[in-house]
Amino acid sequence: MSFKFENLRVWKDAIQLANEIHILTLEWPKSELYILTSQIKRVADSIALNISEGSTGQSNSEFKRFLRYANRSGLEVITCLYLAKGRNLINEEYFLKYYNQTETLIVKTQALIKSIN
Repeated sequence: MSFKFENLRVWKDAIQLANEIHILTLEWPKSELYILTSQIKRVADSIALNISEGSTGQSNSEFKRFLRYANRSGLEVITCLYLAKGRNLINEEYFLKYYNQTETLIVKTQALIKSIN
């Protein structure tokens, strides 16, 4: 069985981002485990979760609402990256990599929102 969201490029990209963020945080200190580590992992996961939740059995307006939630989670990822950089948990290279990846995902999600009638 295939669900609608499994065919969406934005959902696949969101899954990839969440998995990469998880790997990134494995090296972070234990003192951040219940603070920034938990937060960035939850909001990165939330992007894909909102896309899937909104896509199945919902009206177009409901789907768009959940896509907007996904974008808000993406913006939280960006803020978490700034915090991680400020706390010296990631260097500039990783910051830019995940910043750009998240920004691209947000842009793609916004395009999907606009394409839904």
